[in-house]
Amino acid sequence: MASSAAPLFDAGTIADRWIAEYRASAPADDMLSGDPAWAAVFEELAGLAGENLEAARERAHRHAEDIGTGFRIAGEGEERPWPLSPIPLLIPQAEWNAIAAGIAQRAEVMEQVLADLYGPGKLVADGHVPAALVTGSPFFLRPLANSVPPGGYHLQALAIDLCRGPNGEWRVLADHLRAPAGAGYALENRLAMAQTLDGLQTRLNIARHAPFFAAFREGLAARCRRAEPRIALLTPGRLNPSYAEQAHLARYLGWLLVEGADLAVLDDKLYVRTIAGLKRVDALWRRLDPRLLDPLALDSHSTIGVPGLVDAMVAGNVVIANAPGAGLLEAPAFAAFLPRLAELLTGEALSLPNIATWWCGQDDAKAHVEADLDRLLVKSAFGVPPLGLPGAKAVLGAALQGEARAALLADMARRPQDYVGQEIVHLSTMPVVTEDRLAARPFTLRVFAARGSDGAWTVLPGGFARIGEHADARAAVMGEGMWSADVCVHGPDPVEPVSLLPAGDSTQLRRNPGTLPSRVADNMFWLGRYLERGEAQLGVIRVLLGNSISADTGAALAADTVRRLVDILVANQAAPAPGAIRRADLTHLARAALEDVEQGWNSVAAINAQARLIGQVSRDRLAADMVRLLDAPFPARGTLLDKAGSLQRRYSALAGLAAEHMGRTDAWRFHDMGRRVERALATLRFLRAFGRVDATSDDLGTLLDLADSQISYRQRYLTGIGRVPVLDLVTLDPGNPRGIAYQVGAISGHLNKLPVLSDDGLAEPQQEQARELAAILVTGQAVRIDDTMLAGLELRLGLLSDAIARRYFLQGAEPLRAAGLVLA
Repeated sequence: MASSAAPLFDAGTIADRWIAEYRASAPADDMLSGDPAWAAVFEELAGLAGENLEAARERAHRHAEDIGTGFRIAGEGEERPWPLSPIPLLIPQAEWNAIAAGIAQRAEVMEQVLADLYGPGKLVADGHVPAALVTGSPFFLRPLANSVPPGGYHLQALAIDLCRGPNGEWRVLADHLRAPAGAGYALENRLAMAQTLDGLQTRLNIARHAPFFAAFREGLAARCRRAEPRIALLTPGRLNPSYAEQAHLARYLGWLLVEGADLAVLDDKLYVRTIAGLKRVDALWRRLDPRLLDPLALDSHSTIGVPGLVDAMVAGNVVIANAPGAGLLEAPAFAAFLPRLAELLTGEALSLPNIATWWCGQDDAKAHVEADLDRLLVKSAFGVPPLGLPGAKAVLGAALQGEARAALLADMARRPQDYVGQEIVHLSTMPVVTEDRLAARPFTLRVFAARGSDGAWTVLPGGFARIGEHADARAAVMGEGMWSADVCVHGPDPVEPVSLLPAGDSTQLRRNPGTLPSRVADNMFWLGRYLERGEAQLGVIRVLLGNSISADTGAALAADTVRRLVDILVANQAAPAPGAIRRADLTHLARAALEDVEQGWNSVAAINAQARLIGQVSRDRLAADMVRLLDAPFPARGTLLDKAGSLQRRYSALAGLAAEHMGRTDAWRFHDMGRRVERALATLRFLRAFGRVDATSDDLGTLLDLADSQISYRQRYLTGIGRVPVLDLVTLDPGNPRGIAYQVGAISGHLNKLPVLSDDGLAEPQQEQARELAAILVTGQAVRIDDTMLAGLELRLGLLSDAIARRYFLQGAEPLRAAGLVLA
């Protein structure tokens, strides 16, 4: 009764009680700063979920999943859902202004240091920076020495981790310059929280994220030589821990999401390989380790880089953000020198101080670390675990005892330059929901900065918070954190509703959806093929199990017809051949062909796994609903027919989303072509198995089932099943959307609308083959259809698929040599 009744108190009363209980349990928390905005947060939470905090957390998680937020732990194959807390971190505008100024100051100091270290080298020559700190760092890229990045800046974007001590002072924990990650998560957190606590934005005047991303986009474009540059986000691929974030950012910013194989350098210019030839790329926001960027200039073992990319950058033809080598200052060892360099270069102390750091490459610092080891955190100086810290980049000195301590001190004596000591930082805490109550947990804050078009730094108002799993407030113990939280910068003044999109009346209209990389076309094509392949095999399994819509067939199929169904599954390598066709044998066969993924068979589950992989690398091209359906777990409950029915509904939903929600772009054309090719190939195999000259009524009924044409046939022919009319409907009728002729016509139509490489007006090979195939079907006669003709159609269709792949998809270096190559 109590659970279904209205709450006894209003949202304000519930919020006051939560705050009072929390203050009693966490007396040193940020919420005791006196900021009244916290009361507004908890009133919104109470209005959302009543007294059920767990419901608020579940809603935040659901909104994050709806957006598609996810991450991957290094070494794991599957993504994890993004752990979003329903309680944001609040920072008043005045306090944030000081943080933003400190971030911009720090970024400018690091820019000046990088310009010198990769340029004249006065800081080393004058003794302000030890030479070993530069040349001994794995982040120093010697091939980039004495080069000026296009646009003049080494840094275009960066991320900085901050911590807040119990006394409220903000300090820098770490700098991220090589491939700063997380801005997309900050954006996704804000989108999810805007849906969870939809009244908080206007109630607290929360600063918006869109101006930051607009400044970043405009700033990178301003560094390029062309007035309308093409910009791409370079990703290491789907196995990168933050691939989902990268895909979301590329879509939001309107940039191409590319991998190294998509790119090619020709005459010191960078191009992306597209279905229309090579298209010029003017700037890259790289999320790739800089050492892997170019196997010719950097790591020769890299298979994911772009040969010649460094030459293109040095020639000034492509802007890379951040410039390779910028990660030199990311090394923890540099934190020991940055405060002094700031005063030397700018005459001012850093307003956001580092945590105290001692580089053991200097005798005095080494002696200090050894003497105070139990009160310090010992870390790798350059991010790579040294011999004295096997398997770890950092460890509390007090935790090292016995042999481990002796091994550290011994290695520190041999190679002191590999170590730094840092003070142990105690973090302030913020509230999280755990077990339906509020609990205090330590947090760190990642902040992002980017250059605008004028070269000045813009700081994202908020960033995102990492929240520790345990109450221990030492930064070294917290690690990477357990939850994330939105960070809301709030103030007294209303905030304009800014969007990343320009005003409607100032937007230049365009109906060209943009460049389609060849790899993306390949993925879309094979996504269509895998989905159709899985659905076709599922159809065979359902008929085998007796799920025919015809009352005359189904469970009472003749033995020869059943054998032909079994032969199709065996030929598809979906399952091993059964010893007999008894019910138990057929059930075992159907189960293996449906869900076996451990024995290496080409089951429906295995086919779906291939489609899922493509969906994971196509997030920037597919609707969120489509990605969720592709990621959905394989049905685990019910009978085989129940599972098959569930999968059939999923295939239908995916087909509907593709048909009704994908824009009629070239990407959609490749997806639809893949479906048409696979459907036609499967139907031809069904025709050869069940459309024989001696076909029985069971054979023909099964053929109509597999071709999904039972209803069409019954509406057209009322006198029973005949071989010739069945073959005509399934093979030659251009009005049957499940028939061969319809598929070939659709393929030919798509090919006629795709770009060509020459302007002579002649058909390309894939277009010629499609037209020849269509002509055979247009002039064909059902009475003359036999196995020879069907085998010839199957061969031609396979050759057409190969021709599409040769023309449009990546073929090693071939696109660089292709006749009629388009350069734009």
